[in-house]
Amino acid sequence: MRGTLRIYLGAAPGVGKTYAMLGEARRRRERGTDLVVGYVDCHDRPRTLEMLDGLEVVPSKTMTYRGATFTEMDTDAVIARAPRVALVDELAHTNVPGSQHEKRWQDIEDLLDAGIDVLSTVNIQHLESVNDVVEQITGIPQRETVPDEVVRRADQVELVDMTPEALRRRMAHGNVYPPETVGAALGNYFRVGNLTALRELAMLWLADKVDDQLDRYRAEHHITRTWEARERVVVGLTGGPEGETLIRRAARIADRSKGADLFAVHITPSDGLAGASPAHLARQRALVESLGGTFHHVVGDNVPGALLEFARGINATQLVMGASRRGRLAQIFSRGVGVEVTARSGSIDVHMVTHEATKQGRAARLSALTRRRRAAGFVIALAGMPLLSIALANLRGQLSLPSDILIFLIGVVGVALAGGLWPALVAALLGSALLNYYFTPPLYTFTIAEAQNVLALLVYVLIAIAVSTVVDLAARRTREAAQASANAAVLANLSGSVLRGEKALPVILERLRETYGLDTVTLLERPPDTPLTPGRQQEPERWRVADTVGGEPCTSPDEGDMAVAVDDDLSLVLCGRTLPAADRQVLEAFAAQAAVALRQQRLEDEAEQVRPLAEADRMRTALLGAVSHDLRTPLAGATAAVESLRSHEVAWSDQDRGELLDVAATSLQRLDRLVTNLLDMSRLQAGALGIATESTALDEVVPLALDAVGPGADSVQFQIPDDVPDVLADPALLERVLVNLIANALRHTPPGRSVLVAASAHGTMVEVRVVDRGPGIPQGERDLVFQPFQRLGDTANGSGVGLGLALALSLGLTEAMGGTLVPDETPGGGVTMILTLPAAETTIAAADLEDPA
Repeated sequence: MRGTLRIYLGAAPGVGKTYAMLGEARRRRERGTDLVVGYVDCHDRPRTLEMLDGLEVVPSKTMTYRGATFTEMDTDAVIARAPRVALVDELAHTNVPGSQHEKRWQDIEDLLDAGIDVLSTVNIQHLESVNDVVEQITGIPQRETVPDEVVRRADQVELVDMTPEALRRRMAHGNVYPPETVGAALGNYFRVGNLTALRELAMLWLADKVDDQLDRYRAEHHITRTWEARERVVVGLTGGPEGETLIRRAARIADRSKGADLFAVHITPSDGLAGASPAHLARQRALVESLGGTFHHVVGDNVPGALLEFARGINATQLVMGASRRGRLAQIFSRGVGVEVTARSGSIDVHMVTHEATKQGRAARLSALTRRRRAAGFVIALAGMPLLSIALANLRGQLSLPSDILIFLIGVVGVALAGGLWPALVAALLGSALLNYYFTPPLYTFTIAEAQNVLALLVYVLIAIAVSTVVDLAARRTREAAQASANAAVLANLSGSVLRGEKALPVILERLRETYGLDTVTLLERPPDTPLTPGRQQEPERWRVADTVGGEPCTSPDEGDMAVAVDDDLSLVLCGRTLPAADRQVLEAFAAQAAVALRQQRLEDEAEQVRPLAEADRMRTALLGAVSHDLRTPLAGATAAVESLRSHEVAWSDQDRGELLDVAATSLQRLDRLVTNLLDMSRLQAGALGIATESTALDEVVPLALDAVGPGADSVQFQIPDDVPDVLADPALLERVLVNLIANALRHTPPGRSVLVAASAHGTMVEVRVVDRGPGIPQGERDLVFQPFQRLGDTANGSGVGLGLALALSLGLTEAMGGTLVPDETPGGGVTMILTLPAAETTIAAADLEDPA
């Protein structure tokens, strides 16, 4: 049997998760539970260590990675010990490379599969779904994450809560971090605002977990009645114009209860023949989402039943609906959705909201047949029935009255097929009169002698009416289904074009023009209101073209053959021909999608305009950080050395004076190199860095680069075979690139080990490899090394330019010379920077082939 998992969730480090876990462990041990500690990190906190005292601890295993020693939980030893309960701290912890699993939560899965109950801990910032939100709040990225599903699957999740003020007092008393780090922590991550936001985030996430547990419990126990544990407001939308009124009313109801959820739902019949307006639904979806709610589409034949099923499925407490738009006559034959839902709602409160469209009736459904066919039906009924009577009168002795009735019934069906319901009803009544007068004894009178003939004629009329209704309904449904199928094909073609990567707005307009054979399709928008000049009259309404396809665009909705209003400020204008009313629904769908595409296009344009500003701001902020650290450090060293030399209070020996001069020279060289990199980076980004490529010998440039590196260059080995051709590069810039690469390699190579610079030819290209023996860069972070001011964990991000500036500049200079620069892993540990440049001899030969002259 699989073990159970209990997780202690905290809003921030130091709230007492591990302490609470150990307290539960001691209580279980006192009750006689077989319990061991698989792994617990007490962070040298005295009170936590006291709680650990006396508990059986499974020894951790020791692992070596890149010369450093680490301890990890020995999962196999815990499974072999087979306790009833195991304590495993830090659920999101990343194991040392070489471990059985990458993450500790995967080790816990092994324990659970072995039937061991596990107690564990995790902070809210380590959950995958909120990781980016936590980074926005605190400004600090969290690289160790755990999938939310792992925590949601836990049998119990307990929130270890503490107010921000109490946590800050704990830190000030030295109960969380060492005293020397408390000040920095309180001023950064552990600010009151950060802790308050993280606390709320943890509570909201746990509330969702509780909701999941409640829904699962209700489903398992087949509970359908509403439990008012939390307000959930559902608004039912028909796709009509009243939807926005209902949404705002429902939002106000939800706002009265803090934390209430808002759901909007539209029920679509399963036959797909809904009369909802796509434009209205699109606007209503946007409104719901802007108010913090969610929009749902549900398919169901029975609208009241589907609406109530959805409401009960989410444990809704209140349901908002619009008052009926049906007339009084229609309400006599059918109670309507609102009345039906209210009668069957049970414990769900139903709000019937009045609106402008109340009792105005729904828009008449489109006729199944054209006017020409209906007129033809009436002609056939009025002329065909008398002709049929004449024909049957000549066969009076051969046919009985029931046979005459069946033949007349066939005629009514033919009229229904030709002209629809109303011509068929006329044919049925006319046929009844003709049958009575010419074929029912006594003949040539409207009296009927036998009761059975009365019944036969009555049955004939009822069957004729029923058959006419069915035939008309079938014709209506056939036409609606064909229209829906055509509309679906059009919209599917449109969505496919957009998904293939074509620009959305022009594609929508062009597909609309092609589908309906239009000359021009124009999307017009109303410009923002401008103040009028005093003394001038109001100018007529003006429009401007947002986008157009086809011929000459229209400049106002009145110029087109047809216009579809998207909202108050947008209108889709069609030129070429007037489309039938049956296509109105698809036109509204096109118009709604065009409006969405226009807004997305505007947002993309704004983002494009803002992106350079954001990048410039980021660079400026990072540059200020560089000035505050990397520029200040060598400057302070040079200043201190010079001030010491100028001092008359100390008699410096020649050796001391030489050392001070070396310190000043080294600091100034470092400062000069840093400033040069900063200036070149700005020139490179501005496109103002001049480059003159020529044939360059590597065995000449590499020694110059080693001289420029300064101290540490004696530990650099270079291997450049004689058969390596010259490269096509700018000698000065290539030297700069090599200086940066070698300096970076020296910086990360441990003392006593050397850096290798090796060159080799590969076809038409020459590779220069700069190999260090440092800690290396994880596979997933290699692209980050070329970001300016990136440090990749070697020190805090706010403490200087890091390795990113030099490597970013090197990459930019290399690409400007037509080469590439990529990082690779050094066998045995470290990073190899591979600089690839075109061979000069090959380039010259290729140029000669192209231009023999």
